[in-house]
Formats: sequence, C-alpha cells, structure tokens
Amino acid sequence: MKGYTYILLCSDGSYYTGSTIDLDTRLQQHQAGEGANHTRKHLPVKLIYYEEYPRIDEAFFREKQIQGWSRKKKEALMNGWDEELKKAAECMNESHYKNKK
Repeated sequence: MKGYTYILLCSDGSYYTGSTIDLDTRLQQHQAGEGANHTRKHLPVKLIYYEEYPRIDEAFFREKQIQGWSRKKKEALMNGWDEELKKAAECMNESHYKNKK
C-alpha cells in the first residue's frame, strides 16, 4: 500500500510532519480539527511539501526521520536546496571542527 510523508505549515508558522496512505483525506481531517493535537491547536494548516513512497512503512520511517530535523534542514528539503541540506546534516560538535582543520 502506497504512503505519503508530508509537511504542513501551521497558522503559528510551525511545521507539522506526518504520514498517511490517503493524503487528501488526511489534509481534510487536519483542516477539520480531527488531526494531531498540534495541528488542531494551530489551524488553519497548509500543505507545503510531500513525498510519495511505494509502501506506508517507508513513509512512516521518513516521517520520523524528518521530525528529528531542525527547521533549517526541513526548509532546505522543502526548497530543494541540496547543498544547504547537506550542510545542515553535518555534525556540528566540537570534535567535528577539530577534525576539519
């Protein structure tokens, strides 16, 4: 069964990432306040990005991956900014900088 990973822009400017087997129905549910607690509290929402997968488990895995990302990295993904996406994915701890010199 095919699946989708999607990102919504909420009325407060926050992003919500989810996955579903029926994107149109899920968006209607979010708009009707029947979606997740976060979207229910920040209506209306707008679909700003989605990816399609052959199986729902792949879409769910991608949802969980994206949920752990920073806002900057999500925006790089949504805008197709490959270089910025790679940069946002880099390790930024102290050892990273020491090893780069």
